[in-house]
Amino acid sequence: MSMDSTRPAGRRDQRRPQAVPPQRSRRLRPHRPPRPHQWFAERLLAVLSGQRPVHWMLGHTIGDAYDQLAELAPSTPLGAARGPRPVLRHCHAAQPAGGVVEAFASITAGDRVQAMAFRLEQGPDQRWRCAAVELGGERLTAGHPGPR
Repeated sequence: MSMDSTRPAGRRDQRRPQAVPPQRSRRLRPHRPPRPHQWFAERLLAVLSGQRPVHWMLGHTIGDAYDQLAELAPSTPLGAARGPRPVLRHCHAAQPAGGVVEAFASITAGDRVQAMAFRLEQGPDQRWRCAAVELGGERLTAGHPGPR
């Protein structure tokens, strides 16, 4: 069989196709799941801004934290209907003791910046749960909103 019989119709070039040079592979960072404080900050912001219902936090809170969120979420200044959608800008955390994370975040909505602080506690099942939330210096406690 001649080389001409394997060439595509209309091809006059006698050279065979060369191998494709290897592509440079980029080193991809392994996907790391978000840290607990980052994950909770996004969830709390979604609830406090009215983007998600409070029951979205069922199983992710301990103590009175869920009831506090249910009572206070509709009245927070982060409500999406009041202006631009709030966005989480920064979230940092400290671990003052084993199984405890205290975190703070800055939230922007248009030209407004607000602070959010929260406490996470790790249960015997190794799951993190929100135990307390503060927004803009006001502690979110049922029946007692306002400065501490």
